Amino acid sequence: MNNAKKVISKYKLASIAAFVFTILTVQSKNKLHPSDSFHNNLTAVQDTIKPGKKFTLPNVAPKINADTFPTRNKNGAIDTTIVIKKDTIDFKISKDSLDAVVEYNADDSMILDVPSKKITLYGKKASTQYKDNNVSAPVIEFEQATGNITASIKRDSSGKVIAMPTIKQGDMTSQSDYIKFNTKTLKGITKSTYTQQGEMYVYGETIKKINTDIFYVKRARITTCDLDTPHFAFVSNRIKFINKKLAITGPVHPEFEGVPIPIYLPFGIYPLSQGRHSGFLAPQFTSNMQYGLGLEGFGYYKVLSDYWDVTVRANVYSYGGWTLNINPIYTKKYRYNGNLSFSEQNFKSNFKGDPDYSKSRDYNIQWSHAVDSKARPGVSFSASVNAASSGYNAHVPDNPYRNITNQLYSTIQYSKTGTLEGFGDGWKDKTYNLTIAANHDQNTLDKLININLPDVGFSISTIYPFRKKEAVGTPKWFENLGIGYNGNAKSRFSFYDTAGNILKHLRDTLQYGAHHSIPITLSLPPVGAFQFSPSISYDETWFQTKSVKTWDSTAKKLDTAFTKGFYTARDMSFGVGVSTRIFGMIASKNKNSKIQAIRHEITPTLGFSYHPDLNKRNYYFAQTDTTGHNFSQFSYFSDRNIGSPYASNHSGSITFGVDNNIQMKVRSKKDTANGGLKKVSLIDGLSFRTSYDLFADSFALSLFNINASSNLFNKVNITAGANLDPYDADAKGQRIKTLLWNRKPLSFGRLLSGNVSISSQFRGGDKSKTTSKPELKGYDYTRSGYTSDEYQNELAYIRNNPGEYADFNIPWSVNFSYALTIDRPFNQIMQAFKTNFSQNVNFGGTLNLSPKWQIGVNGSYNITLGQLGIIPISISREMHCWQMSINISPVGRIRFYSINISPKSGLLRDMRINRTRSFQDGF
Repeated sequence: MNNAKKVISKYKLASIAAFVFTILTVQSKNKLHPSDSFHNNLTAVQDTIKPGKKFTLPNVAPKINADTFPTRNKNGAIDTTIVIKKDTIDFKISKDSLDAVVEYNADDSMILDVPSKKITLYGKKASTQYKDNNVSAPVIEFEQATGNITASIKRDSSGKVIAMPTIKQGDMTSQSDYIKFNTKTLKGITKSTYTQQGEMYVYGETIKKINTDIFYVKRARITTCDLDTPHFAFVSNRIKFINKKLAITGPVHPEFEGVPIPIYLPFGIYPLSQGRHSGFLAPQFTSNMQYGLGLEGFGYYKVLSDYWDVTVRANVYSYGGWTLNINPIYTKKYRYNGNLSFSEQNFKSNFKGDPDYSKSRDYNIQWSHAVDSKARPGVSFSASVNAASSGYNAHVPDNPYRNITNQLYSTIQYSKTGTLEGFGDGWKDKTYNLTIAANHDQNTLDKLININLPDVGFSISTIYPFRKKEAVGTPKWFENLGIGYNGNAKSRFSFYDTAGNILKHLRDTLQYGAHHSIPITLSLPPVGAFQFSPSISYDETWFQTKSVKTWDSTAKKLDTAFTKGFYTARDMSFGVGVSTRIFGMIASKNKNSKIQAIRHEITPTLGFSYHPDLNKRNYYFAQTDTTGHNFSQFSYFSDRNIGSPYASNHSGSITFGVDNNIQMKVRSKKDTANGGLKKVSLIDGLSFRTSYDLFADSFALSLFNINASSNLFNKVNITAGANLDPYDADAKGQRIKTLLWNRKPLSFGRLLSGNVSISSQFRGGDKSKTTSKPELKGYDYTRSGYTSDEYQNELAYIRNNPGEYADFNIPWSVNFSYALTIDRPFNQIMQAFKTNFSQNVNFGGTLNLSPKWQIGVNGSYNITLGQLGIIPISISREMHCWQMSINISPVGRIRFYSINISPKSGLLRDMRINRTRSFQDGF
């Protein structure tokens, strides 16, 4: 039989011959047994044959298996002289042949009916795969003559469904009671079918598929609820689906909990596109005490290109007010992204003729831009612009946080980091940083706008001029001498947004100047346990204006004369510092003790700095009152200059500081790592700083600065600080040369100011689970495409509506913070120092009343003034595919409430019921 050859010239059932040949080949290679799960390629050979072509059997000689091939020589080796030759068969291909392989699998059994050309597969995971069409079901029947694949449901003896047929074609997957699919036309029909299109779930009594993109549904139900019996749905007798584009229905009505609502629409259009697409934006009804009833947020979204789109929104109110916002957004992946926004507000409060009638028109422009750091390594450009007319924030509807914001800021910055290759081979590895920026700050109360343009900064990293190009061995001490450079030049001007001639204001207020600094450092090797750090600093500042103050005896006032020009001032300082670290530990001898050890780390620092008086000539004395005996010292560069003048003093200061860190090692029953021991921080830092001027004739000892911080048990965060004056004061509150210790030996100093803050938060539930609540801090809004103003609006909305962002995974949570500030100014009326306290408490928390209900509260209280801040209270209801939130702020200058019921799906975000009202100034 090994050498047998048989040529079949004509065979009526060519497909069956090919099928049998495939079975024999697979059995000879894989040793299939009847008990094995049957898995093969149906018509694997015949389906790839083109009509009118010759059929060539495969040459299987290279794939001979030595264990199964029976022809061997005397030594048991395969006889390689035998070569399987190719047989050429000429025959006609059947009309019912397919143009691709049909792969199938039957877990239980398969019935092959050769005369009728039918194959029936049985098993829980029986499946067929034809091109990108996959059908899986407990019972599958394939008719080769028609190309139909039929799948049906299977139940057990009690009537319970064991498995259901599923069909997947491309990106569409559906589950049905009955499926019939034609492999030639790719058309199909299903009964009682569930399918999903993006966020939308569709149930149809009958679904007819025309091609891969279009199918029709009879007696359909559309919803975003993923339950078999959804909480809500839109019901229609006829629907046409265009895959990934849209769904179009005939007359449609909503249904809640299976109860139809007698509200009919003549047709419905549901977008299914996953990417960007242009379209109208639905408005939201609102009510505002100042502006009346209104429609907010209606507009149009337009896709301009792959990189640009624009959103136009408008609000209209019944009192005659309106707003308009134009918001283009651009994004180029891995390159840059940005956001522009132009807004106009035109409001009329109350009715014309009323005493409280008012009219306003304001503008706001915003721009944010960010560049991907990988787009151009070493080069970055960013922008965050937020400028508005002075009354804009005060008139933003239903945004109390925005209404009380009176500071606006903008920054545009370009920076580049490179190497100084053009200065020679020795500078190739030296880097520089160039920054060009424009800044803007605005106070909407006094309507003053300040602009810094340009603001140029240039710096060179530390250069070691005495180091060799190729270091050998340990460098000498002088080779660690480093020189750097930092320079900054900028100009500034200001104007009022109510000014008539802005250009004149710009010329009159224009200021410019520059500052240069050359630090010289020397890194010395440690000397035992001590580290010495000598340094030299040279500074130079360029000024624009020189001012001279003189006493006007006629007008009895101090006049100032200004002279514009180019003026310079220089300053130098020398210093050396030494530091070390001291460790101490107390260990427990009992290994079972809860506290195993306490470690104390002390870091003392000592330094000496010398400052020569290089600016004595830049100061002068001027009479300040009518007596002619009181004179004060002034600098020529103290007025109308960007840079600050250098101090005129000759000093040699000794600085002293000490920092402390205390940790405790305890035995933990929960944490078994590291032998069941873990570190607990008791004091993160406790520092003391002061200095003494050796050349001062009075007040040589500077203020005492004390700071402390701790995060007790990783739960309670505590920070504190104080400034103490070692010198006493006279009856008029003036500092005198006498140390306070002479009068109060046990006193550490006279308290000038201090602060204490305590904060903590606790929550229940599984701590390892991440919260789904949005994070309000530390978020880079420029990466999201938001402008800073839009980002603040999002945060304000979250603060005002915390119920919409409830996390039901946390059964309860509590957070609080306390801040105390103290200062002791001299009261001229009381002729005594008065201690002023300012205390504020912020608090918040949530509590799950049940698995579906949550209540939350956030607020603040000024203890000093006895005033409550804005206290929003939220009530949230988890409704599976819907959410309900009630937000109330009953106290404060601005009070409001809102009730919101909406689906969770972003697809139906505009289908909400909302009622919002705000009250101001007690109305």
